[in-house]
Amino acid sequence: MKKPKILITNDDSVEAPGIRKLISIMRQLGDVIVMAPDKPQSGMGHAITVAHPLRIKLIAKEEDYEEYSCNGTPVDCIKLAEKAILHAKPDLIVSGINHGSNASVNVIYSGTIAAAIEGCIEGVPSIGFSLDDYSWDADFSHVDEYIKKITLEVLKKGLPKDTCLNVNIPALNGIAIKGIRICRQARASWDEVFDARKDPHNRDYYWLTGVFQSDDFEEDTDQWALQHNFIAIVPLHFDLTAHHHLKNLNAYDWKI
Repeated sequence: MKKPKILITNDDSVEAPGIRKLISIMRQLGDVIVMAPDKPQSGMGHAITVAHPLRIKLIAKEEDYEEYSCNGTPVDCIKLAEKAILHAKPDLIVSGINHGSNASVNVIYSGTIAAAIEGCIEGVPSIGFSLDDYSWDADFSHVDEYIKKITLEVLKKGLPKDTCLNVNIPALNGIAIKGIRICRQARASWDEVFDARKDPHNRDYYWLTGVFQSDDFEEDTDQWALQHNFIAIVPLHFDLTAHHHLKNLNAYDWKI
């Protein structure tokens, strides 16, 4: 049987340990094409590059494996790989493994998840994988069988139209992962603080910091699943319409 063509990207850069682990897993499942940012692009969300040229660098090329980097965002990587390298759509897009959780509201900011959503927009089954460990030296040794299982299920059964998967995996903590749960996105937000400083020329500059805040820990949320050592899978779609409020808003008096 023909092996599936799997496109891989991330937002932590092509050199990140997370994407290297994902590459090693996907090479067991199909022909792999990597197109990843040449530098970290965390927090870029669904940004695309329009103000300067995009450049692609070939890193490796074998019969069943090609690896490239580019100077763009994760979403740029998906678009470039399809239009400039493959000249076609892959059978599957996987993004990650992100260093850090992309549960709850973090999906809005994440370049890793944006790449999966871009695949979804293109009609390609897509999965974003994240590990709940922000360290560059995070231990990914426990993720293989779960990522392989989830990927094979998607390759076999596909995904609903206009839907991709946001998969968050607990950090290695000495406790066995309890299983996989299908969840909803927990309601949460970041309480941001801008740390004001002075540069050597006495000019102001700021570093963004913040605290993640959530009081939504119901058992059907991704936050609850992670905290209780389950892998959380949240189905996402790119239609941001608040369908449940259409009727209410139509009851307003919009006449001028």
